[in-house]
Amino acid sequence: MNVKKRLCLHNTVCSILLIQLGDIGDVVLTLPCIRALRENYPEANIQVAVREKAEGLIRGCHWANGVVPISKGKMGLLGSIQHQVGFIKELRSHHFDLAIDLRTGTRGAIMAFLTGARERISFRAHDEPFWRNWLFTTLIEHPYNPTEYVAEYLLSFLATSLGIRPLCPVPQYTVSVKVLDKARNVIRQEGISEHQAIIALQPFSLWGYKELPEATVVELINKIQKYCSASIILIGGKNESDRAASLMSKISGGVYNLVGKTTIELLPAILKSCSLFTGIDSAGIHIAAAVGTPTIAIFGPSSPQSWAPKGDKHSVIRPDAKCAPCRQKGCDGNGFSRCLWEISAESIARQIRNKIQPI
Repeated sequence: MNVKKRLCLHNTVCSILLIQLGDIGDVVLTLPCIRALRENYPEANIQVAVREKAEGLIRGCHWANGVVPISKGKMGLLGSIQHQVGFIKELRSHHFDLAIDLRTGTRGAIMAFLTGARERISFRAHDEPFWRNWLFTTLIEHPYNPTEYVAEYLLSFLATSLGIRPLCPVPQYTVSVKVLDKARNVIRQEGISEHQAIIALQPFSLWGYKELPEATVVELINKIQKYCSASIILIGGKNESDRAASLMSKISGGVYNLVGKTTIELLPAILKSCSLFTGIDSAGIHIAAAVGTPTIAIFGPSSPQSWAPKGDKHSVIRPDAKCAPCRQKGCDGNGFSRCLWEISAESIARQIRNKIQPI
């Protein structure tokens, strides 16, 4: 794509669809892209397509005009047909001029094509069905460098494809006063003191190979309580409620279980109310950093260079194992990572103590 085409496109775009069908963490790392589009197309109608579980996050993003949620709900044949027809009509009603897919799969490609946008841009895919690339008007060869921060990589794709330059390369998320008040009400209702530090702890992940052993988490909680004058809240999704209950049964007290009790809309405000976020490589790290809460991120097989929040307020704990980060889904593909078992609760607690006022 040459500069002339970029300038022509910039002057005629009125409606944009940005497609990000990754997990919630991927959506958070896409926030700088949404902001860059708003800064460069200030009058455009910017809609963001995400998986249903991330819908609430985009609804609170003031750079986007709206969200297009992608549902995986089970329905019969007739219901599915009706849903798809209604979805396409809704998609077309925006009269998109530009559709951008930030992944290389087929679902986003089909969605971009169905918009009818005259310009449809994405990465060139090399490991998908041949027809996938045909659905776009512009494909960009943009290989990923494993040492590159993912948010910056996505921004560089926009720079290459559209010639736009962002003002902010890191995810930022503004929480409204109304939502922040709701979060504070939840905190009060749980009996959490507002007169001392609150540490958010996320021990669970969609991917088990990113998790610490439960025994390490229990020991970590005990050490935080020993070293710091702070309340500890557990966060996570509804599907992790049973595991959170199991963890709570092994703790003597002083920990507040919010797992499954907060919506994705409310979670940024909950984390903004905290003094520190500690957790494994999962969505909570990115959300906490985006709202300005300091983080301690625990990494094993995944790369902190790619995924850890940037800035002086954020730190990373990683194992000494030479094989880490292997970027694999567990050792030998077995679903758990031995390197994470080597990280001691004491080493994590010491870093927390350095960020939170000791007892």
